[in-house]
Amino acid sequence: MILRSVPTKAVFSVQKMGKADLLEGEQLFSGLNCFLPGQKHALHVHPGQDKLYFVLEGQGDVTIGDATDRIEAGDMVIARQDISHALENPGPDNLVVLAVFAPPPIKKTPAVF
Repeated sequence: MILRSVPTKAVFSVQKMGKADLLEGEQLFSGLNCFLPGQKHALHVHPGQDKLYFVLEGQGDVTIGDATDRIEAGDMVIARQDISHALENPGPDNLVVLAVFAPPPIKKTPAVF
């Protein structure tokens, strides 16, 4: 499957970081994390999942474990399973990051009443 013009799939929200699901296989998931200036994705962990970030547009601050670095369009970062990580957009431009998980997130089934 081919998904064209990936950056145009970006979804922004004034309430919180926007997300757009892209492609998913049995062993891989991809989506966009979309940040307006000042937005962040708080420090978190993915047990049993590696996460790859590729910056498509803008610049941001990424924290992996105890280290924080500035990243910009064209940069790639890996957050290995069970390692805390976070992203923040200090501005002034929007930040669009391709996020790839392996294995894909487990889908939650809705509760049946």
